[in-house]
Amino acid sequence: MGSGQLVTVFGAYGHTGRFVVAELAARGWVPVPSGRDAPALEELADGQGLDARVASVEDAASLDRALAGTAAVINCAGPFASTAGPVIEAALRAGIPYLDVAAELEANLDTFAHYSERARQAGAVIIPAMAFFGGLGDLLATAAMGDWTEADEAHIAYGLSSWHPTTGTRLSGAVSRRRRGANRLRYRGGQWEHLADAPPTLEWDFPEPMGPRAVIGEFTMADVVTVPQHLSIPDVTTYMTTEAVRDIAAPHTPAPIAAEDSGRSDQTFLVDVLVRSGGSERRATASGQDIYAVTAPLVTEALERVLTGRVKTRGLASAGEIFDASDFLHALAPHVALDLHPRKRTA
Repeated sequence: MGSGQLVTVFGAYGHTGRFVVAELAARGWVPVPSGRDAPALEELADGQGLDARVASVEDAASLDRALAGTAAVINCAGPFASTAGPVIEAALRAGIPYLDVAAELEANLDTFAHYSERARQAGAVIIPAMAFFGGLGDLLATAAMGDWTEADEAHIAYGLSSWHPTTGTRLSGAVSRRRRGANRLRYRGGQWEHLADAPPTLEWDFPEPMGPRAVIGEFTMADVVTVPQHLSIPDVTTYMTTEAVRDIAAPHTPAPIAAEDSGRSDQTFLVDVLVRSGGSERRATASGQDIYAVTAPLVTEALERVLTGRVKTRGLASAGEIFDASDFLHALAPHVALDLHPRKRTA
């Protein structure tokens, strides 16, 4: 548990940022809320005795002040295409670990492209997409691989009961669409492909009690960035239940509504991961409540492991590369119900 060390949370007053602040405090860390909206910061800090620090990605000096004297920074402020680079630069200047909860494909691709070598040279720790999208699927795929050193393909299917997007999710999606234009991205044969056609609608056989559901195939999420960074899998595909896709595509779908005192909504999720090699396959699943809320224990568990030295490498790394995936996943109880059950078949 935390030892009273300070941890900057950039974008602390956002929907996910508030969950992260609460989780850090519950684990014994001292959150330092930061961001550009001074009134929102003060509202969050009031009553908690927290040291709110106003900072903007356009002002490097303000970021340096926000990170001064802290043990690490967690970036919760989207769109990450705008915030990841400046906050990483500030973390490198401060000599502290950087973690973010980015789900944006382009932002994560940029982070790996621009900071891998610099992080290695500096001996820094940079972990992008340490969240429901990116981190959880990557950990599940790594755990499912077990002793395999390579596989032919990985499939990550998301069964969401609904998807009420936050303002940050909508802003990030708009930025991604502007950068991508009419194209969508797919990862095949170890390469990124830009496609102009519509993604296929398929059926995915989720474990019970969910069972078979219609999904949008090639609904490419952050896991398709993180998994190939460290696992030798040339084809990585993610899927999303059609109900969730309809929700997030509709302009008037409301933001998440709290269903309990913790702020969690009543949304449920099931993530089903399947890796195949030759005629064999292995599977791992995780289920829980509220994709935004569960990001907080994911990124906070990662932070704790980084600051206590429970890492397998340093530099810029995906969750499954830097942590013991199975041990990490089991540590998420009671937030996530886990089923790691390698299942093999003969073709």
